[in-house]
Amino acid sequence: MRSDYTISAESVTEGHPDKICDQISDAVLDDLLRQDSNSRVACESAIKDSGVWVLGEVTTEKYCDVPTIARSVMKSIGYDSPELGLDYNSCSIHTSLERQSPEISQGVSKSIEEQGAGDQGMMFGYACRDTAELMPMPIYFAHRLTEKLAETRKTGKLLFLRPDGKSQVTVRYENNKPVAVQNVTIAAQHDEDVSAEDLKEGIIEEVVKKAISLKYLTNIDFNNSRQFIINGTGRFTIGGPKGDAGLTGRKIIVDTYGGFARHGGGAFSGKDPSKVDRSAAYMARYIAKNLVASGLANRCEVQLAYTIGVAEPNNLMIDTFGTGKINDSELEKIVKYKFPLKPGLIIEHLKLKNPIFLPTASYGHFGRKPYSENGLDFFTWEKADKAEELRELARTL
Repeated sequence: MRSDYTISAESVTEGHPDKICDQISDAVLDDLLRQDSNSRVACESAIKDSGVWVLGEVTTEKYCDVPTIARSVMKSIGYDSPELGLDYNSCSIHTSLERQSPEISQGVSKSIEEQGAGDQGMMFGYACRDTAELMPMPIYFAHRLTEKLAETRKTGKLLFLRPDGKSQVTVRYENNKPVAVQNVTIAAQHDEDVSAEDLKEGIIEEVVKKAISLKYLTNIDFNNSRQFIINGTGRFTIGGPKGDAGLTGRKIIVDTYGGFARHGGGAFSGKDPSKVDRSAAYMARYIAKNLVASGLANRCEVQLAYTIGVAEPNNLMIDTFGTGKINDSELEKIVKYKFPLKPGLIIEHLKLKNPIFLPTASYGHFGRKPYSENGLDFFTWEKADKAEELRELARTL
């Protein structure tokens, strides 16, 4: 296995067409969970030009004003003018939401202990020691770049920026440890009248140098067009849904680990936690992060697999890539003993029946700081609250 290599990851801003859709879908989910915590939601969104479509299956006792929710999302992003590619005031919104199939519902409408999975599938979680957040460094820095693009636009530091944007970061690893950023690419939608020089200078000073730790930028020559690229075609004025169509769930690698770890294939946004695509992926990350935080491994990938309507997972697999302090099969035994793996118990443990999902729809579902607000706990799967317990249990083996 190679220990010296380079690897890349990308991120997109909240104004990217696919991310607009992810946010609308999760905003609809949050609105319904706020009113009825037992809401079953599978909400997809699509967008192109000035048209928005919200569709899927919803079972709830409450009502969601979908057009109002969708417009509020687009407004918060900053899409308030046709010049930007979208105007939240004038766009058309079409909805097609039906009830969940009763054949699916009967498999998940059970007690917490016996609640079955909402679908079949496999989910992966990953953690490593690249960053304090225990995330792979390429995706971590890629997210910080797109976050900073949005922040500098919204705060007025770079008034020429528009909502759409992307980043890509390549990191060089030596002996499986990140040592330097090798390449940075930024795609930043911008006003017509900004010069290429002002755009480049502003992004270097206000975005790149403030988003990436300077010790990792020592090898970057910002005048080298192979190492640092802004808008590869030269201009990026036409963006948002005017430049590209958007769809919920099309950025699953951006949402997870940037390709550093495997992915089961299921998207997250718009799905209530009875869908193990979401809840079990969060639990897999929670397990992996706690195992690494405990010191029992330097890298860890966790796979869970489920069958629709069945509570017990089909599979639990742990791979520490040779970095585990004890055998991977022993770690699997510990995980089965210490972590809830049935869907209903996952939902209960991670407090997933709450309206906490809109913040996950931009800049990654993982590597985020847990916080509490208005009595709600966000990013509970990012806690390392079982690390000490795992260390103690491992000592007894």
